[in-house]
Amino acid sequence: MAVDSACVLSTYISDLNVTITGGGLSAEPQTSEGFAYLWGGVKATYGVGKGKVCFEVKLEKHLNVRHLPPDEPNPHVVRIGWSADSASLQLGEEDFSYGYGGTAKFSTRGQFRDYGLTFGAGDVITACLDYSSGKPVLSYWKNGHYIGLAFTSTNILRGKALFPHLLLKNTAVSVNFGHRAQPYFPVPEGYTLFGSLPVGDRVREPLAPATKAECDILMMVGLPGAGKSAWVEKHCKEHPEKRYYILGTNIIMDKMKVMGLRRERNYNERWEKLFQKANDCLHRFFEIAPTRKRNYILDQTNVYQTARERKMRPFNGFSRKAVVVVPTDDEYRRRIEKRRMEENKSEPESDILKMKKNFVLPARGHLFQDVIFVDLGRTDAAQLVARYNSEGSQRSRWNDWLFV
Repeated sequence: MAVDSACVLSTYISDLNVTITGGGLSAEPQTSEGFAYLWGGVKATYGVGKGKVCFEVKLEKHLNVRHLPPDEPNPHVVRIGWSADSASLQLGEEDFSYGYGGTAKFSTRGQFRDYGLTFGAGDVITACLDYSSGKPVLSYWKNGHYIGLAFTSTNILRGKALFPHLLLKNTAVSVNFGHRAQPYFPVPEGYTLFGSLPVGDRVREPLAPATKAECDILMMVGLPGAGKSAWVEKHCKEHPEKRYYILGTNIIMDKMKVMGLRRERNYNERWEKLFQKANDCLHRFFEIAPTRKRNYILDQTNVYQTARERKMRPFNGFSRKAVVVVPTDDEYRRRIEKRRMEENKSEPESDILKMKKNFVLPARGHLFQDVIFVDLGRTDAAQLVARYNSEGSQRSRWNDWLFV
């Protein structure tokens, strides 16, 4: 299959809440309802590991988010920079990920510091990357004016290429990788617009699966705190070539961060209300995901058979697998306590009992081509789940009797 040599914004390495138009040169995040709280990331289709290159980003407009509360911090902001292929779409929040934001902050590894000038709708930011020393040096220009050195790496990136990367919040942008007859502003001396580099001097991003049959959808199945998210994190690290896109409320909460911090720790809003917004966004993601050829992991409890049917039906044609996480009682209690201590998260006992009562193990058939057990095997898991069903039924009846 021929590979397009044009450098554009990737429809594959991007968040589901980002719409890419203009032949891959414009991007706009969704803003309705809870989406207005979310960041949306997108990388370019090519990266680079040598030379002196740059690209331009024009902030076209701030989108209408009048439905946000008046105390929402920085409702319109963009982060612009570079990241390695291995880095997530949350620009500037982990290793090999570097971003300059419109609040006049530069960040990497989730650490933010003052840098440059604020910028917003109508401004053009030029992001420059200099590999001359073998170590990446980053600097930026605003509307044709140099605003200073942003970052100098102390280490060569061990062969890692860096990709142009945008992180958007309620702002529409256009990019110039070199397709325009004239750049928005003169290219800084010694630099080349990224897309003007010979293809041989660039590094191509991974290609999306060609058909839905090549796409995995893994559905996690297990009680809250059983270890599903830990398995997902480990599995994604072990299979980076899959580029799994995780569907779950925890990931959406990560996309609602303010200055790299999760909102429940630094935002004056009821947790229940914010969680509901994240859940609404997740339902919309369920509608979008089956239309995109990608590998997905659905990280929720999914213990109800009816819920599994409803969620998996739209993924007809994908390679559908269930991943069942049922640890022993002792291990489950240990994981629950660890989760409570580290994340301050716990579920109401009544909710757990209801899930135990209705827990049904998935099986191979029309819904799943395969079922993977990662703790107890099927036989031992079935015995424990049968005990859960009995426990949930008995204690539910007892609770009902108490409150009659």
